[in-house]
Amino acid sequence: MSLKKWKTCVKVSLVMGFLLLLQPTKAQFNFQQLESAIAASNKELGKEFVILVYKDGKIIFSKSTGEFTPKTQAPIASSSKWLTAALIMALVDEGKISLDDKISKYLPVFTKYSKGFITIRHCLSHLTGIESEPIKLANIIKRGRYNSLEEEVEEFATKKEIMANPGLEFRYSNVGMNIAGRFIEVATRRSFEQLMQEKILRPLQMRSTNFSTLNAINPSGGAQSTANDYMNFCSMLLNKGIYNGKRILSETSVQLLMQAQTTSSMIKYAPKSAEGYNYALGSWILQTNQTGAASVVACPGLFGTWPMIDLCRNYAVVFFTKQFLSEEKKETYLKLKGIIDEQIVANCN
Repeated sequence: MSLKKWKTCVKVSLVMGFLLLLQPTKAQFNFQQLESAIAASNKELGKEFVILVYKDGKIIFSKSTGEFTPKTQAPIASSSKWLTAALIMALVDEGKISLDDKISKYLPVFTKYSKGFITIRHCLSHLTGIESEPIKLANIIKRGRYNSLEEEVEEFATKKEIMANPGLEFRYSNVGMNIAGRFIEVATRRSFEQLMQEKILRPLQMRSTNFSTLNAINPSGGAQSTANDYMNFCSMLLNKGIYNGKRILSETSVQLLMQAQTTSSMIKYAPKSAEGYNYALGSWILQTNQTGAASVVACPGLFGTWPMIDLCRNYAVVFFTKQFLSEEKKETYLKLKGIIDEQIVANCN
Protein backbone atom coordinates (compact mmCIF):
# COMPACT_ATOMS: atom_id res chain seq x y z
CA MET A 1 0.00 0.00 0.00
CA SER A 2 1.34 3.41 -0.97
CA LEU A 3 1.94 6.07 1.66
CA LYS A 4 -0.82 8.19 0.12
CA LYS A 5 -3.38 5.36 0.35
CA TRP A 6 -2.26 4.57 3.92
CA LYS A 7 -2.81 8.20 4.98
CA THR A 8 -6.24 8.17 3.34
CA CYS A 9 -7.21 4.98 5.22
CA VAL A 10 -6.05 6.46 8.53
CA LYS A 11 -8.10 9.61 7.90
CA VAL A 12 -11.22 7.60 7.02
CA SER A 13 -10.78 5.44 10.14
CA LEU A 14 -10.44 8.50 12.36
CA VAL A 15 -13.54 10.11 10.85
CA MET A 16 -15.58 6.91 11.24
CA GLY A 17 -14.45 6.55 14.85
CA PHE A 18 -15.40 10.14 15.57
CA LEU A 19 -18.84 9.65 14.01
CA LEU A 20 -19.40 6.57 16.17
CA LEU A 21 -18.62 8.63 19.26
CA LEU A 22 -21.27 11.09 18.18
CA GLN A 23 -23.97 8.43 18.00
CA PRO A 24 -26.66 9.07 20.63
CA THR A 25 -26.58 7.09 23.86
CA LYS A 26 -30.02 5.71 22.98
CA ALA A 27 -28.33 3.47 20.40
CA GLN A 28 -26.85 1.41 23.28
CA PHE A 29 -30.33 0.40 24.40
CA ASN A 30 -33.28 -1.25 22.68
CA PHE A 31 -36.44 0.34 24.01
CA GLN A 32 -38.78 -1.18 21.42
CA GLN A 33 -40.41 -3.38 24.08
CA LEU A 34 -40.83 -0.32 26.30
CA GLU A 35 -42.51 1.57 23.44
CA SER A 36 -44.90 -1.33 22.90
CA ALA A 37 -45.73 -1.58 26.61
CA ILE A 38 -46.42 2.16 26.76
CA ALA A 39 -48.73 1.91 23.74
CA ALA A 40 -50.60 -0.93 25.47
CA SER A 41 -50.98 1.12 28.67
CA ASN A 42 -52.90 4.10 27.30
CA LYS A 43 -55.83 3.49 29.64
CA GLU A 44 -53.64 3.58 32.75
CA LEU A 45 -51.34 6.40 31.62
CA GLY A 46 -54.08 8.61 30.17
CA LYS A 47 -54.01 10.76 27.08
CA GLU A 48 -51.25 13.09 28.30
CA PHE A 49 -48.05 11.88 29.91
CA VAL A 50 -44.27 12.20 29.87
CA ILE A 51 -41.72 9.48 30.56
CA LEU A 52 -38.01 10.31 30.85
CA VAL A 53 -35.11 7.97 31.58
CA TYR A 54 -31.71 9.38 32.58
CA LYS A 55 -28.38 7.59 32.82
CA ASP A 56 -24.72 8.61 32.75
CA GLY A 57 -25.39 12.29 32.23
CA LYS A 58 -27.93 11.91 29.41
CA ILE A 59 -31.61 11.35 28.74
CA ILE A 60 -31.60 7.90 27.13
CA PHE A 61 -35.36 7.66 26.59
CA SER A 62 -38.07 10.29 26.19
CA LYS A 63 -41.76 9.79 25.42
CA SER A 64 -44.55 12.36 25.58
CA THR A 65 -48.07 12.61 24.19
CA GLY A 66 -50.54 15.32 23.33
CA GLU A 67 -49.61 18.80 24.47
CA PHE A 68 -47.95 17.42 27.60
CA THR A 69 -44.19 17.74 27.03
CA PRO A 70 -41.10 17.49 29.28
CA LYS A 71 -41.38 21.28 29.63
CA THR A 72 -45.07 21.32 30.66
CA GLN A 73 -45.62 22.50 34.22
CA ALA A 74 -48.00 20.48 36.39
CA PRO A 75 -48.78 20.11 40.12
CA ILE A 76 -46.75 17.25 41.60
CA ALA A 77 -48.48 16.81 44.98
CA SER A 78 -46.45 14.60 47.36
CA SER A 79 -43.49 14.44 44.98
CA SER A 80 -42.85 17.85 46.58
CA LYS A 81 -41.74 16.06 49.74
CA TRP A 82 -38.43 14.97 48.21
CA LEU A 83 -37.62 18.59 47.33
CA THR A 84 -38.47 19.75 50.85
CA ALA A 85 -36.38 17.00 52.45
CA ALA A 86 -33.45 18.00 50.23
CA LEU A 87 -33.83 21.63 51.28
CA ILE A 88 -33.70 20.60 54.94
CA MET A 89 -30.52 18.62 54.26
CA ALA A 90 -28.95 21.61 52.51
CA LEU A 91 -29.46 23.62 55.69
CA VAL A 92 -28.08 20.71 57.75
CA ASP A 93 -24.98 20.74 55.52
CA GLU A 94 -24.54 24.45 56.27
CA GLY A 95 -24.81 23.83 60.02
CA LYS A 96 -27.88 26.04 60.35
CA ILE A 97 -30.03 23.22 61.73
CA SER A 98 -29.71 19.56 62.76
CA LEU A 99 -31.96 16.62 61.99
CA ASP A 100 -32.11 16.01 65.72
CA ASP A 101 -33.17 19.55 66.62
CA LYS A 102 -36.42 19.53 68.59
CA ILE A 103 -39.10 21.55 66.80
CA SER A 104 -39.71 23.42 70.05
CA LYS A 105 -36.33 25.13 69.52
CA TYR A 106 -37.99 27.56 67.10
CA LEU A 107 -41.66 26.62 67.54
CA PRO A 108 -42.12 26.76 71.35
CA VAL A 109 -45.91 26.44 71.13
CA PHE A 110 -45.44 22.69 70.61
CA THR A 111 -43.95 22.34 74.11
CA LYS A 112 -47.10 23.80 75.65
CA TYR A 113 -49.14 21.01 74.06
CA SER A 114 -46.80 18.11 74.96
CA LYS A 115 -45.29 17.90 71.47
CA GLY A 116 -41.95 19.52 72.21
CA PHE A 117 -39.86 16.34 71.84
CA ILE A 118 -40.62 15.91 68.14
CA THR A 119 -37.46 16.36 66.02
CA ILE A 120 -36.88 17.43 62.43
CA ARG A 121 -35.94 13.82 61.63
CA HIS A 122 -39.35 12.72 62.92
CA CYS A 123 -40.99 15.37 60.74
CA LEU A 124 -39.27 14.24 57.53
CA SER A 125 -40.10 10.58 58.18
CA HIS A 126 -43.76 10.93 59.31
CA LEU A 127 -42.90 9.78 62.83
CA THR A 128 -44.19 12.81 64.74
CA GLY A 129 -46.96 10.81 66.44
CA ILE A 130 -49.43 13.61 65.67
CA GLU A 131 -52.84 12.56 64.35
CA SER A 132 -53.23 13.04 60.63
CA GLU A 133 -55.71 12.85 57.79
CA PRO A 134 -55.24 10.70 54.68
CA ILE A 135 -53.81 12.56 51.70
CA LYS A 136 -56.74 12.78 49.31
CA LEU A 137 -58.23 15.49 47.12
CA ALA A 138 -60.93 16.54 49.61
CA ASN A 139 -58.35 17.21 52.32
CA ILE A 140 -56.10 19.08 49.89
CA ILE A 141 -59.01 21.36 48.99
CA LYS A 142 -59.88 21.82 52.67
CA ARG A 143 -56.34 23.05 53.31
CA GLY A 144 -57.21 26.19 51.33
CA ARG A 145 -58.72 27.69 54.47
CA TYR A 146 -55.26 28.51 55.82
CA ASN A 147 -53.85 31.94 55.05
CA SER A 148 -50.28 31.02 55.94
CA LEU A 149 -48.02 28.10 56.80
CA GLU A 150 -47.64 29.62 60.25
CA GLU A 151 -51.40 29.40 60.81
CA GLU A 152 -51.54 25.77 59.72
CA VAL A 153 -48.60 24.69 61.88
CA GLU A 154 -50.04 26.55 64.88
CA GLU A 155 -53.16 24.42 64.48
CA PHE A 156 -51.06 21.24 64.41
CA ALA A 157 -49.68 22.26 67.79
CA THR A 158 -52.90 23.41 69.44
CA LYS A 159 -55.62 21.18 67.96
CA LYS A 160 -54.11 17.91 66.75
CA GLU A 161 -53.94 15.00 69.17
CA ILE A 162 -50.83 12.94 69.92
CA MET A 163 -51.43 9.34 68.83
CA ALA A 164 -48.02 7.96 69.86
CA ASN A 165 -44.66 9.07 71.19
CA PRO A 166 -42.39 10.53 68.49
CA GLY A 167 -40.36 7.98 66.55
CA LEU A 168 -42.59 4.99 67.22
CA GLU A 169 -45.43 5.03 64.69
CA PHE A 170 -45.50 6.00 61.01
CA ARG A 171 -48.52 7.88 59.68
CA TYR A 172 -48.09 9.33 56.20
CA SER A 173 -49.45 12.87 56.01
CA ASN A 174 -48.61 16.50 55.35
CA VAL A 175 -48.11 17.28 59.04
CA GLY A 176 -44.40 16.63 59.56
CA MET A 177 -43.12 18.17 56.33
CA ASN A 178 -45.10 21.34 56.90
CA ILE A 179 -43.86 21.63 60.48
CA ALA A 180 -40.31 21.26 59.15
CA GLY A 181 -41.02 23.92 56.51
CA ARG A 182 -42.19 26.38 59.13
CA PHE A 183 -39.28 25.48 61.42
CA ILE A 184 -36.69 26.53 58.83
CA GLU A 185 -38.57 29.76 58.12
CA VAL A 186 -38.22 30.77 61.77
CA ALA A 187 -34.66 29.42 62.09
CA THR A 188 -33.38 31.36 59.06
CA ARG A 189 -35.81 34.30 59.05
CA ARG A 190 -36.42 33.56 55.38
CA SER A 191 -39.56 32.37 53.63
CA PHE A 192 -39.79 28.75 52.55
CA GLU A 193 -40.03 29.72 48.88
CA GLN A 194 -36.94 31.95 49.14
CA LEU A 195 -34.95 29.14 50.73
CA MET A 196 -36.13 26.58 48.18
CA GLN A 197 -35.23 28.82 45.26
CA GLU A 198 -31.80 29.68 46.68
CA LYS A 199 -30.68 26.24 47.90
CA ILE A 200 -32.33 23.79 45.50
CA LEU A 201 -34.24 25.14 42.51
CA ARG A 202 -31.86 27.75 41.10
CA PRO A 203 -28.70 25.64 41.58
CA LEU A 204 -30.46 22.77 39.78
CA GLN A 205 -31.73 25.05 36.99
CA MET A 206 -35.31 24.09 37.86
CA ARG A 207 -36.67 27.30 36.38
CA SER A 208 -40.23 26.02 35.96
CA THR A 209 -40.57 24.73 39.52
CA ASN A 210 -42.02 26.65 42.46
CA PHE A 211 -44.12 26.38 45.59
CA SER A 212 -45.84 29.74 45.08
CA THR A 213 -49.53 29.84 45.89
CA LEU A 214 -52.32 32.27 46.67
CA ASN A 215 -53.00 30.41 49.93
CA ALA A 216 -50.62 29.03 52.55
CA ILE A 217 -47.45 27.60 51.06
CA ASN A 218 -47.41 23.81 51.23
CA PRO A 219 -43.94 22.21 51.62
CA SER A 220 -45.42 18.70 51.66
CA GLY A 221 -47.43 18.86 48.46
CA GLY A 222 -47.65 22.29 46.88
CA ALA A 223 -44.96 22.32 44.19
CA GLN A 224 -45.47 22.69 40.47
CA SER A 225 -42.75 21.31 38.23
CA THR A 226 -41.92 19.78 34.86
CA ALA A 227 -40.49 16.39 33.95
CA ASN A 228 -37.27 18.06 32.80
CA ASP A 229 -36.91 20.02 36.03
CA TYR A 230 -37.62 17.06 38.28
CA MET A 231 -35.12 14.96 36.36
CA ASN A 232 -32.47 17.58 37.18
CA PHE A 233 -33.23 16.92 40.84
CA CYS A 234 -33.10 13.14 40.40
CA SER A 235 -29.81 13.35 38.52
CA MET A 236 -28.30 15.32 41.41
CA LEU A 237 -29.29 12.60 43.89
CA LEU A 238 -28.07 9.89 41.52
CA ASN A 239 -24.73 11.70 41.22
CA LYS A 240 -24.29 11.81 45.01
CA GLY A 241 -25.21 15.47 45.45
CA ILE A 242 -23.49 16.96 42.40
CA TYR A 243 -25.20 18.69 39.47
CA ASN A 244 -23.29 20.05 36.47
CA GLY A 245 -20.05 19.81 38.42
CA LYS A 246 -21.40 21.80 41.38
CA ARG A 247 -22.08 20.28 44.78
CA ILE A 248 -25.67 20.87 45.89
CA LEU A 249 -25.80 18.41 48.81
CA SER A 250 -23.07 16.55 50.64
CA GLU A 251 -22.73 12.86 49.84
CA THR A 252 -23.62 12.13 53.47
CA SER A 253 -26.88 14.06 53.14
CA VAL A 254 -27.81 12.19 49.97
CA GLN A 255 -27.18 8.90 51.75
CA LEU A 256 -29.36 10.02 54.67
CA LEU A 257 -32.18 10.97 52.31
CA MET A 258 -32.27 7.35 51.14
CA GLN A 259 -31.75 5.65 54.50
CA ALA A 260 -34.72 3.78 55.99
CA GLN A 261 -36.26 5.42 59.05
CA THR A 262 -39.03 2.85 59.55
CA THR A 263 -39.62 -0.86 59.90
CA SER A 264 -42.76 -2.66 58.75
CA SER A 265 -44.12 -2.89 62.30
CA MET A 266 -44.05 0.92 62.64
CA ILE A 267 -46.35 1.56 59.65
CA LYS A 268 -49.82 2.51 60.90
CA TYR A 269 -50.98 4.34 57.79
CA ALA A 270 -49.58 4.47 54.25
CA PRO A 271 -51.35 5.27 50.97
CA LYS A 272 -52.30 2.21 48.91
CA SER A 273 -49.67 3.04 46.29
CA ALA A 274 -46.94 2.68 48.94
CA GLU A 275 -48.19 -0.21 51.05
CA GLY A 276 -45.44 -2.69 51.86
CA TYR A 277 -42.60 -0.17 51.58
CA ASN A 278 -40.46 1.49 54.23
CA TYR A 279 -39.84 5.23 54.34
CA ALA A 280 -36.61 7.21 54.27
CA LEU A 281 -36.48 11.03 54.48
CA GLY A 282 -38.97 12.30 51.91
CA SER A 283 -39.09 9.13 49.81
CA TRP A 284 -40.15 5.49 49.81
CA ILE A 285 -37.74 2.56 49.60
CA LEU A 286 -39.06 0.21 46.92
CA GLN A 287 -36.16 -2.24 46.91
CA THR A 288 -33.06 -2.97 48.98
CA ASN A 289 -29.74 -4.63 48.15
CA GLN A 290 -28.10 -7.59 49.88
CA THR A 291 -26.86 -5.39 52.73
CA GLY A 292 -30.34 -3.99 53.37
CA ALA A 293 -29.54 -0.54 51.96
CA ALA A 294 -31.94 1.16 49.57
CA SER A 295 -31.47 0.21 45.92
CA VAL A 296 -34.63 1.76 44.44
CA VAL A 297 -36.28 4.86 45.91
CA ALA A 298 -39.33 6.80 44.77
CA CYS A 299 -41.53 9.74 45.70
CA PRO A 300 -45.00 9.29 44.14
CA GLY A 301 -47.60 12.03 44.13
CA LEU A 302 -51.41 11.96 44.15
CA PHE A 303 -51.64 13.58 40.71
CA GLY A 304 -49.71 10.80 38.99
CA THR A 305 -46.12 12.04 39.20
CA TRP A 306 -43.75 9.20 40.07
CA PRO A 307 -39.97 9.81 40.10
CA MET A 308 -37.76 6.78 40.79
CA ILE A 309 -34.02 6.31 41.22
CA ASP A 310 -32.39 2.91 40.71
CA LEU A 311 -29.08 2.92 42.55
CA CYS A 312 -28.14 -0.58 41.36
CA ARG A 313 -28.46 0.29 37.68
CA ASN A 314 -27.48 3.94 38.13
CA TYR A 315 -30.46 5.48 36.35
CA ALA A 316 -33.53 7.60 37.09
CA VAL A 317 -36.99 7.51 35.54
CA VAL A 318 -39.67 10.17 35.87
CA PHE A 319 -43.34 9.60 35.06
CA PHE A 320 -45.50 12.72 34.70
CA THR A 321 -49.23 12.45 33.97
CA LYS A 322 -52.37 14.54 34.31
CA GLN A 323 -54.45 11.85 35.97
CA PHE A 324 -54.69 10.79 39.60
CA LEU A 325 -52.43 8.05 40.87
CA SER A 326 -54.24 4.72 41.15
CA GLU A 327 -53.28 1.17 42.02
CA GLU A 328 -53.48 0.32 38.31
CA LYS A 329 -51.20 3.23 37.42
CA LYS A 330 -48.70 2.20 40.09
CA GLU A 331 -48.56 -1.33 38.68
CA THR A 332 -48.11 0.10 35.18
CA TYR A 333 -45.20 2.27 36.31
CA LEU A 334 -43.51 -0.67 38.01
CA LYS A 335 -44.07 -2.86 34.94
CA LEU A 336 -42.50 -0.23 32.69
CA LYS A 337 -39.58 0.13 35.07
CA GLY A 338 -39.09 -3.63 34.92
CA ILE A 339 -38.77 -3.41 31.13
CA ILE A 340 -36.21 -0.60 31.47
CA ASP A 341 -34.29 -2.74 33.97
CA GLU A 342 -33.87 -5.45 31.35
CA GLN A 343 -31.86 -3.03 29.20
CA ILE A 344 -29.54 -1.81 31.97
CA VAL A 345 -27.07 -4.05 33.76
CA ALA A 346 -27.38 -4.04 37.56
CA ASN A 347 -24.32 -3.49 39.73
CA CYS A 348 -25.46 -4.09 43.30
CA ASN A 349 -23.31 -5.05 46.24
